Amino acid sequence: MPIRSPKHRLAALLILVAAAEAAVLLTGDARVTAQDQAPPPPAAEEAAPPAEEGPYVKLSKQQLGRLVAPIALYPDSLVAQVLAASTYPSQIVDAEEWLKAHPGLSAADLAAQVDKQPWEPSVKALVQFPSVLANLSSNLGWTSELGDAYYNQPEEVMKAVQEMRKKARKAGNLNSTPQLNVVDQEGKIDIEPVETNVVYVPAYDPWLVYGYPIAPWPYWVEVPGVWWAGPGIYFGVGYPILPFYTFGWGWGGWGVDWYHWHVHYHGRPYFARGPAFFDRRAYYGGRGDFYHPRNMRPNAGDRGGYRGFNPPRNGTGVRSGEFSGIDHGGATRGYSARGQSSYGGGFHGGGFAGGGFHGGGRR
Repeated sequence: MPIRSPKHRLAALLILVAAAEAAVLLTGDARVTAQDQAPPPPAAEEAAPPAEEGPYVKLSKQQLGRLVAPIALYPDSLVAQVLAASTYPSQIVDAEEWLKAHPGLSAADLAAQVDKQPWEPSVKALVQFPSVLANLSSNLGWTSELGDAYYNQPEEVMKAVQEMRKKARKAGNLNSTPQLNVVDQEGKIDIEPVETNVVYVPAYDPWLVYGYPIAPWPYWVEVPGVWWAGPGIYFGVGYPILPFYTFGWGWGGWGVDWYHWHVHYHGRPYFARGPAFFDRRAYYGGRGDFYHPRNMRPNAGDRGGYRGFNPPRNGTGVRSGEFSGIDHGGATRGYSARGQSSYGGGFHGGGFAGGGFHGGGRR
């Protein structure tokens, strides 16, 4: 190998250093270029399912009494329909909106059209009584809570209905009338229509009719046809039920067993199984969003939040606790006002041509 001079060795060393520096610069440029590039758009993600709700917290007798107060004085079969349907609040909304979109149908045409709908039998049955359906839809927070309670405490809810009937009877506001027969059988009070073809729905103030004041449900919408601001009970409209008898979900299919404390449908116990429940993460007093779990609904309970049993601290009517921070107080009142204006001045729901039979009056 030839012997290089010190100059040659120095030149070679300088070349090597320059090459190394060039390599470092190239690598750095590549790194900077890669960092400067915009990251690829994230892949579309499925909407996250609703957060798991906490375990149901049982309601006291007093809370249950307040919860069933608006329906406890209905005829037995109507109580059965309401309790079963309350576990399907989203279907109640669908049915009420469908009914308003189909005004003026005869009872026979209405029954035929409703039978084609994909609703639960109890929800179909309530279309016979537009004012009752409107009340459940307008006061959806209460309806959902009633469904929760009946789903988790069916026996206690049935007992609460009987207790409230006893209180109304003691107050002198629950007696037989030309519209309804009220019979006390071994401490169990039955309420049945007098006529076989027409059902009169009693209208009353649920917060006063039981002989003592009950705190009204927050932002309660007073729906004509089931609300009566005067004392006692009032009967305004009778609804024909005969056209619905030929359908399995009609009046004749429903009843209650006060000795075993359950609703029955065609003679068999009918248990709450509603798959669609009100999403209380939205505002509680109005009509929020619904979610539909794929297989079954989670237990819904107190979860440390406001359930309508205690006055809202901030007066907004929204739930506190884990659902706080969603300020829909104004929206809630707006929805309630919408409900009142929709039905104000008289009931104008769709369904029966002529709105059913008029008659009755005060008890």
